[in-house]
This record gives sequence, structure tokens and C-alpha cells, in this order.
Amino acid sequence: MERTLTYDGGLAKYQPLRHIICYDDFDRGPSGWLNLMPNYTLENFGVRKSIVEKTQWGPIMLSSATFRFPGTHGSMNGTYSLKLATRPTAWKYEGPPAPGSVSHAIKRLTTHRKPGLLQFEMWYAYKPEQDRIGLSEKDIRAFGICFDMQDAKARNFVGVRYVNSVNGEMKKEWQYMQAADVSDEEWAYDTSGDWCKRGIDPIWYGKRYPDGATDGFKFVPGGRQELCYNESDDKINWLYLRLLYDTAKKQYVEFQSKDQVFDLRGKSPSDTPPYARIEGLLNPVIWVETDTDRRAFLFVDSVVISME
Repeated sequence: MERTLTYDGGLAKYQPLRHIICYDDFDRGPSGWLNLMPNYTLENFGVRKSIVEKTQWGPIMLSSATFRFPGTHGSMNGTYSLKLATRPTAWKYEGPPAPGSVSHAIKRLTTHRKPGLLQFEMWYAYKPEQDRIGLSEKDIRAFGICFDMQDAKARNFVGVRYVNSVNGEMKKEWQYMQAADVSDEEWAYDTSGDWCKRGIDPIWYGKRYPDGATDGFKFVPGGRQELCYNESDDKINWLYLRLLYDTAKKQYVEFQSKDQVFDLRGKSPSDTPPYARIEGLLNPVIWVETDTDRRAFLFVDSVVISME
């Protein structure tokens, strides 16, 4: 029997590997993406002790990207994108993220493929809330994407982030996830008894330093890049991002932002001993963080996860 496959025309703006795990165009709904929340497993649905308050992270929603002056942008190809929205709160960069200063979206998957190439692609746009006059590019601290994955030997966080601004100073530089050689206590901002282990959740764990460095990320060589923010806070432009990783070698391969490709071969994420009950985990994650007392938004037109 001859089999013929036809693909959605929206995939033409992507470069997927042979096996597409998911193609999520948010015009068709949230497609399994939801807020990243802590584990409510203690008495009265409490959560475990942590230096980072995780119950107040900013919500995600479907959005038509409507702004005060231009009206409704819609998405890149349709009406709705996935909108990540922080709350209007932030602390200095050097401390743990303030409650609500980050918004995450997560899709909970497991792998069904043999180890090999794995790829994350998305089209996105970023803006702060247009709640005051002026140009506010510096009010967005960072955004990024990653995989939270685990096999029988280790749990790994694999991802990249764009450090846009640190305490109001523009940085505009890409970083990739790799934990510094620190203890679990140092990973949790020098606190003891925090449930988290070194290498886990580098989005908010790992000490941060005034130049934008952290114990959870390393700078991408030659990774300073200008993105298209536009000339006012109510005009959005869609941007392309792609991360390629080898799950067999446990090494990064390359990262693409706009038309620029960054070579990441030879660089590996950090191994953390496996956690219970999550073997085979393959969770893609997206996030945005505000740098000041206003909401930061990340609009995601669509996402493609693919493997060889």
C-alpha cells in the first residue's frame, strides 16, 4: 500500500527534522501548553520549601495581540498566539526572581524515539505592556526555550535564553544552559533544605551576576545579537528561533536566531541524578522574565518539535 502524507502549509516557515512530534499553531487552541506550577503535594495542598516562590508565576493565555493604538495584530498566520505574561514585579537581577516576575509555558511529553537529533523551533515576538509613554525595550529582562528531559541515567536541562536587559542596562546576548560546578546549596542561592538540585530549573535557580552571567547558563560564543524590537511598544515583529540537540551524544549541535546560526558542538548540558517517576520525560518549556515593575509579554505564533 502506498502512503501519501500532506502537510499543513504553516509548516513551510519551519525546517523540521524527519519526524514531527508536534506542530502547535495556537489558532487551533493551547495544544497542551499550560502554566508551569509547583507540586501541590503537602498537607492542605502545600508546596515544598524553596527560596523561589513559584505559586505566583504569570499566566499564559491565547491572545489576539491587541494593543491600544494599532488594534489587533493577530498572530503571524491567523488570529491567536500563545501569550506568556509576567506580573508587574521584579527584584534586582542578582537575587532570585521575584514572585510573578517570570511566566512559563510547558507541554508535558515523553519520548518514543531512539536517541538522536532533537529540535525545537518557534516564531515569536516580545513586548512589555504599553502602560506608560516612551520606548521600553529595556524593561524585558530575558526570554528563552528549553527541554526538561530525563533518561535512565540523568535528568538534563537543554536550552537557550536571550538576556535582553539587566537592571535596566541593555545586554542583548544569547546564553545556553550549562550549570556551574557548585553545590546544591549554592545553586539555591546559598540556602539549605531547598528541594532543588544543581542543574535543575536553571530558569530561576543558579546565582546571578551583574554582567548577566548566572550559574545556570554560559554565554554563546559571539552571541551578541540585535533583534527587531521596532520603534514603539505597540508594534510587534515575528522572529524565528531554532535549537538542535543530539540526545545520543548529549551535546548541543547548533542554535539559530533569525538568519544567524551559532555553532554549539562540543558543549553539553549538566547531568543531575534522575528524579523518581519521570523517566522518558521530554518537556518543552518557554519563558519570559520582566526586569522592572511592569508586565512583559512573549507572543508565540507556533511551535514545532521534531526528531530524526
